[in-house]
Amino acid sequence: MFELTLAAGKQIKQSALEGGMEELVLRIAAQRMADGAIDYRMGFDEIGTDDLHLVSQEVDIVIASADKPLLNGTSLDYVELEPGEFHYIFLNPNDPQFRPPDAG
Repeated sequence: MFELTLAAGKQIKQSALEGGMEELVLRIAAQRMADGAIDYRMGFDEIGTDDLHLVSQEVDIVIASADKPLLNGTSLDYVELEPGEFHYIFLNPNDPQFRPPDAG
């Protein structure tokens, strides 16, 4: 359904520890924009009654029921885009702007 890479899992656990959020789960949200692209949000939260709860890379994750179709098959990675510049990136085949990473 949704997974974290090893790098993303490590960084999220570190962020939770540094922010005193270890008791909360990571909420991932998605919204379809007017141009068809998907806008992503994430943050630490509590589990809601209708949330999908899963674990990836030892991180508890929740996704609202309405967001499941947009996030199905998505991976979240944490990569260095420029030297010393790290970012989270969503690799989502449901997003028309998605381009698979080069194998090389």
